[in-house]
Amino acid sequence: MRRRLAGIAILGLLALTSAACGGGGGAGSSAEPAEGPATITMWTRAATQAQSERLVKAYNSSHKNQVKLTVIPTDNYQPRIAAAAGAKQLPDVFAADVIFVPNYTAQGLFLDITDRIAALPYKDKLAPSHMKLGTMDGRQYTLPHTLDLSVWFWNKDLYQKAGLDPEKGPKTLKEFAQQATTIQDKLGKDGKVHGTFFGGNCGGCYVFTFWPSVWAAGGQVMNPEGTTSLNDQPPMTEVFTIWRELYDKKATGPTAKEEQGPTWTGFFPKGEIGVMPMPSTTLGLMPKDMKIGVTPIAGPDGGESTFVGGDSIGISSTTKNADAAWDFLSWTMSEDAQVEVMAKNKDVLARTDLAGNKYSAEDPRVVLINSLVAKGQTPFAPRFGQTFNDPQGPWLRLAREAIFGDASKLPQLNAEITKSLQQ
Repeated sequence: MRRRLAGIAILGLLALTSAACGGGGGAGSSAEPAEGPATITMWTRAATQAQSERLVKAYNSSHKNQVKLTVIPTDNYQPRIAAAAGAKQLPDVFAADVIFVPNYTAQGLFLDITDRIAALPYKDKLAPSHMKLGTMDGRQYTLPHTLDLSVWFWNKDLYQKAGLDPEKGPKTLKEFAQQATTIQDKLGKDGKVHGTFFGGNCGGCYVFTFWPSVWAAGGQVMNPEGTTSLNDQPPMTEVFTIWRELYDKKATGPTAKEEQGPTWTGFFPKGEIGVMPMPSTTLGLMPKDMKIGVTPIAGPDGGESTFVGGDSIGISSTTKNADAAWDFLSWTMSEDAQVEVMAKNKDVLARTDLAGNKYSAEDPRVVLINSLVAKGQTPFAPRFGQTFNDPQGPWLRLAREAIFGDASKLPQLNAEITKSLQQ
């Protein structure tokens, strides 16, 4: 079932795009293996440009083999991959949003690297959520490339002004709501400060920030096959209720209902929000003088979890340079690359055994974020994008009814999510 559904998900995209786009932008994978040093081609989406460029630069400066990187606009990435696959012109190596890796694997776009991974001495320390989605029928096809985790940030200055302990962030979702409400009541009179914020018209934002509370409470949002939705069941319904109460109390800011995603992380850095879920990658982008606490996302009564997002990377099944491609990929997992390239720039590491490295040790918040890699989840669903990310998809309708509308519609709307997952 998993292979069949995933194949269907990308076949339509291949059919639509390969005829129109195939042949353009040769990827270099059709050439015969070069004698001596090799140059391999790599594609990545713009969302991971900074990390990819740093890794490629460091590798090229220290190896005879070279990597030629092409960065593609994120919105164009899936069609470009589909077109290149249809024309058998994939690059030697390409990264992909971890959510879409099962589709690419089922379609045969990645080379089986099970035996190569098995030879790595730290194979059991690789980010488990990324490795899970890169595995099909017991075979492994990808490695982690970049990681982005959802966590709670709180503004210590606002906490102090509101009479809260600035060193104690929320340990439960109920505490989160209490602290956000206190910020709103004490500091929100002028309309410039708000207790919290969220992307109320953004399907991906809900997934990234609400689902970890469900997992922290021991629940699930789907069955393991990603074909049945559980989003009308506790603890999801309890999570919705808590956020709905925050909205009803006007603690979420006036634009939360309309927020479609592009600016949902932009208010916290301005010092306007007390506590809110944020991507871990934004920590290094915060104002240097801003006092920020970081804590795991919790369930209504405790626990902790995170949505492990980011990209995975693999060798294309059509490459003629598999050994050179693996030399680069395996190097990106090395301690040198993970610590001196990724950790040095406050990026989340792909190896759990390196969480306490010399750079992250300088900031306990970074150590905390890295420690969550082993505790978080990345949901699997062959039709994830169409169901949960699409603005016209059924998930966003359910979430908006749960928070802003008629919660009694949840069973009906949940059935539509399941129908979408099973198409």
